[in-house]
Parts: sequence; C-alpha cells; structure tokens
Amino acid sequence: MKKVILTGCLAMSALFVSSVNAQTYAEVEKATDATPFSIETTLTENFGNGITWTTPALRGRYFVNENIGVRLQISLGDNLGSAMNTTTRFSENADGTGEEGTLEVDRMAAIFQVGAEYHFLGTQKLDPYSYIGINFGFGKQTTTGTDYNDGALGVPGTGYNADYNYEAMGGYSLIGGTIGLGMDFYFVENVYVGVELGVGITGYNFKDSERTDNFLLGGTPTENKFTALGGSESYLGTQGSLRLGWRF
Repeated sequence: MKKVILTGCLAMSALFVSSVNAQTYAEVEKATDATPFSIETTLTENFGNGITWTTPALRGRYFVNENIGVRLQISLGDNLGSAMNTTTRFSENADGTGEEGTLEVDRMAAIFQVGAEYHFLGTQKLDPYSYIGINFGFGKQTTTGTDYNDGALGVPGTGYNADYNYEAMGGYSLIGGTIGLGMDFYFVENVYVGVELGVGITGYNFKDSERTDNFLLGGTPTENKFTALGGSESYLGTQGSLRLGWRF
C-alpha cells in the first residue's frame, strides 16, 4: 500500500514536470493565492515526540490568502508494517488433515493533524512559514481464536481445540500538538520540496484490554474473563520532515 501511494505521487510529479511548456529554472516562481490548494506527501521524517507518521503520509493545504494557510494531514497504519488482517489456520492432525481452527487478528490505526500556517515574504522561489498543528489518533486490535487454544490460561489442548474459543480486544487514543518552522522551495512551476523543523508533545491513553475465553474443562462449559488495566504515556521532543508537494 505504501509503495503504491508513493509511486503514484512520484508519477504525478513527473507528469507536471513534463508539462512545464519549456519553462526554465530561472523563470520558476513560488505559487500565489491564485492556486489555493496543495497536496503533498512526506518523503523522510524523524519524530521524537511520540508520533510516527506512516511514510508516505498525505497532507492537504488550503491557502486563505498569500499569508494564511490551513492544513489537514492523514496517516494510516502503525508504521511497523503490520497487516490490517491476518488469519492463521491450525489443523486437527499433524499431517494437516481433520478439522481446522483459526486465529484471526484485525488491526486499525490512524493519525490526523489539523493546523494552520503563516507564510512570510520569502524570495522568488522560497516560501518560509511558521506552523501549528493539533494531532489526534487511535489504534485498536481484536484477536479471535475459533476452535483454537493459544495456551494463555494453561488449559490443556493447545493448538486446534474444538472446545475452545476466545476473543481479546485492546486499543489506544492519542492527542498532542506541534509547533515549528518550515519552507517550500519551488523548483518547477507549482511543484516544490519542503522541510519542517519543530517541537511537539503527545499524550497516549491506553484502554483496558479485555479477553474472554470459553472452553470445556473436565466436560464443564467454562467462561473466563480477564482485564489488563491500561495506562498513559506522554512524549516531548523535536521533529523534522522532508516533503514533496504540488500547488493547484
């Protein structure tokens, strides 16, 4: 998914480069409020404030005038390469025959930022600005074992077990803010590379994780519920990013 998005962004940039109508580098000027929208993607980034934006994260901007811009940034995934959904099958017999049990894991994570920018005078090609952003997001994971025992409770019969089912759920939310300076450098008409440097703070709230197991123990239907208490974390640190964007 990441590679597809990044490839699409690069291809889009190449398209605009090829349609510059023989414009020379010396003739390139930074965009004005005649082109109020921009879309961009992060190329590289380094964050020490507790948030890891999945690369490529996507950001849209709208320029109210030549000095004021508002922005929305979106990042999907946990930035660890984890699959959104995985299903593992377990057979009744070692040779793969018999009935089957399954272990299914569903994951979802997303981060959003809403913010504003103030753009300074700059030069013909360079557009410096200051920015502030409010970050928020969430993540959750659900694990479901059907006819499967992972052995977490010490109940005999791990692996495929027609008498064992369980479900576990957990998640988190985050909120924070960033402030800093950035600049866009226009190297082709309406196409730019940009950098940002700033500082941010982020707070995480981890929800209680709940698990329910249903199984037969000595022929008796048994239900066991377990709750792992959540907690909180906070981070304060610097951040930096390199971006590629297009004004339109």
